Amino acid sequence: MNATRTAFLSRCRQGLDALRAEGRYREFAELERDAARFPVYRRQGRDVTVWSSNDYLGMGRHPAVIAAGQAALAAHGAGAGGTRNISGTSPLHAALEAELASLHGMEAALLFASGYVANQSALSTILSALPGFHVLSDAKNHASMIAGMRGLPGVTRHIFRHNDLADLAAKLRAVPEGAPRIVVFESVYSMDGDIAPIGAICDLAEQYGAMTYCDEVHAVGLYGATGGGISERDGVAHRLDVIEGTLAKGFGVVGGYVAGRAEVVDHVRSNASGLIFTTALPPATVAAALESVRILRADGAPRLRMAANCALLKRKLDEAGLPRMPSESHIIPVMVGDARAVREVARRLMDEFAIYATPINYPTVPRGGERLRLCATPFHTEAMMDALVVALRAVLPAAALQAAA
Repeated sequence: MNATRTAFLSRCRQGLDALRAEGRYREFAELERDAARFPVYRRQGRDVTVWSSNDYLGMGRHPAVIAAGQAALAAHGAGAGGTRNISGTSPLHAALEAELASLHGMEAALLFASGYVANQSALSTILSALPGFHVLSDAKNHASMIAGMRGLPGVTRHIFRHNDLADLAAKLRAVPEGAPRIVVFESVYSMDGDIAPIGAICDLAEQYGAMTYCDEVHAVGLYGATGGGISERDGVAHRLDVIEGTLAKGFGVVGGYVAGRAEVVDHVRSNASGLIFTTALPPATVAAALESVRILRADGAPRLRMAANCALLKRKLDEAGLPRMPSESHIIPVMVGDARAVREVARRLMDEFAIYATPINYPTVPRGGERLRLCATPFHTEAMMDALVVALRAVLPAAALQAAA
């Protein structure tokens, strides 16, 4: 008998039993996406309206995006054939990086396999460049950002209260004189839907001699005149040192990237393990993403339709007395406040009303902050919204409804 294996499997079973007891055991809902009918999916032969897709603008079903991917697939094959160093870089990769750099008004951009890999790899590489780096990190930063900052030799991490400029200033003042420092934050926070004061953060960074790293994952494609995110909308993109984004949400495909000054991007390109040792994005994926970025840079209509639909859904939820959390963005959280209850709400929405809304629980949100996370895409109809409101009124626990009253 292998004692290590036996002990390990026992620990796995104990941990999984604990997750089940807390109501936090993860199960994937198998949903068959239908490009022609988005946001209607199929599940076990039944139509399901999905309210939790991160394809915020439905660009993953755009005919021109699909056609670009199909053409590249036929021309170049299914895979990239290697890492970026080993035959994995094509003219399509270079064109997409140039397009993303231009989108953000930056000198250069660099593609990664995903937004998670982009954050983890870029941050760890940047923080390893100078001895004694101090990183000022917003308390609600994404797990990928935390992974990129944590456990690095010589790096000191200071966590400031979420979007709290006074606390950020105090922590910047406490950094030893002359020590390198960087402020790391998001533009749109995906669980609460609130937005960072990017300009004011840049003011503090300049005052205290800090670099800035802004994650625009939940904003690129969705905000700004050409889809450059909150930093473009607010006219402050040029003040940021690094912008990190994704191709998997507003642009509807997959992949991540960073954009910034040429020296910074080149340093990351030359040193980031998450790039050097990972197979490049397939040309078909890159071609589809490139087409999506170009479409959204030229056409703001999908952004306007999404904004109007989200505003309408928020109004309907409020008029129905549902526990919608305040949100400045397209992300619409509905508070439930209990892990078991939020899973039951999601189950009933699916089983009784053919509606899918993702249950969010710890550790993604604090215990007691369990919620549903909704977004109205340009393709959700008012009839879909009315059906969602009726369903939520039927399945939300009385305590959650009373809290909203």
